Amino acid sequence: MSDLFFNSFNTLSQGFIGYIIPFLFVLTIVVFFHELGHFLVARWNGVKVLTFSLGFGPELAGFNDRHGTRWKISAIPLGGYVKFFGDESEASTPSSETLAGMTAEERAGSFHHKTVGARAAIVAAGPIANFLLAIVIFTCLFTFFGKPSTTARVDKVEAGSAADKAGFQSGDVVTSIDGKAIGSFSEMQRIVGTRAGEQLSFTIKRGDSSLQLQGTPQLREVKDSFGNVHRLGVLGITRATNPGDVVTERVNPATAAWLGVKETWFVIERTMSYIGGVFTGREAADQVGGPIRIAQISGQVATIGVAALVHLAAVLSISIGLLNLFPVPLLDGGHLLFYAVEAVRGRPLSERAQEMGFRIGLGLVLMLMVFATYNDILHLASS
Repeated sequence: MSDLFFNSFNTLSQGFIGYIIPFLFVLTIVVFFHELGHFLVARWNGVKVLTFSLGFGPELAGFNDRHGTRWKISAIPLGGYVKFFGDESEASTPSSETLAGMTAEERAGSFHHKTVGARAAIVAAGPIANFLLAIVIFTCLFTFFGKPSTTARVDKVEAGSAADKAGFQSGDVVTSIDGKAIGSFSEMQRIVGTRAGEQLSFTIKRGDSSLQLQGTPQLREVKDSFGNVHRLGVLGITRATNPGDVVTERVNPATAAWLGVKETWFVIERTMSYIGGVFTGREAADQVGGPIRIAQISGQVATIGVAALVHLAAVLSISIGLLNLFPVPLLDGGHLLFYAVEAVRGRPLSERAQEMGFRIGLGLVLMLMVFATYNDILHLASS
């Protein structure tokens, strides 16, 4: 095991500069907009914001704005927080003694004295800001770079593959899957990749004829261009790159915005499908990654170009938004769960119950971080 960790450390050290700068770029954008969501909605609700921090731990640099908020960059760049007036900690845990001793004027600016609806809106604003950021990024990418696509034309069919068994032939063009129109090879890959083991109905164009084929994608481990392994549904076909098959469609801003919404929803749907698959045993949990994996992927994607790195920021923003909505105390979703209980009961949970909830939440988050980091180290060692 010592050799495993030593080799992993060497691998990480060698790529430190190439990984860390893109990683900080991506993570800073995502965290900033998440916390900005909390900050703006809090201000709109009259809550006094004490601190807006990018990172945790000792302050490296900062300033105070005219409203008395301390904006700062902290030493550990693995997240951030917004601390409101009345918070006992960065996790927005209340202190009953502090709240009870407030004057009427102080209560007006206290987060914990706002209505349940206002508090819920402030907490939900963080994840919502992540989703909006992703939509904006995707919209800009589609607007300025267009929508690249390759005709879903089959070049070669692997012998014995799902496509071979289904009756695919070279030159076939897939036009729909289960009644859903297919406009590009990548659209077909997305559907097939997430439907391993499920029988799909393919409408294909073969010459002047339209045919129906039934095929079941096989689950395989597929390596990307960087050597990262992914488990995906595969038909066993390669795409053709004939002249005219590869096009970049220019779209107007309105269409780009709609495509941005669809792209964001696809990432949400795929992420939730993967999480559900982990719990049901259909997916392997070793694909769960942490900061090391994100840093590695950021460095790899940065070699492709800025557009690819910004695209990664959008995907990561969605992932962080979803993660924060999990009903786990300490995360935004846990706070929303407490507020839902408070709305039903007509009064908040006891301070003791909330404290226990936050301790359980902290334990779950720490276990997830340890598990993800362990996966990262194993991934580095095997790469």
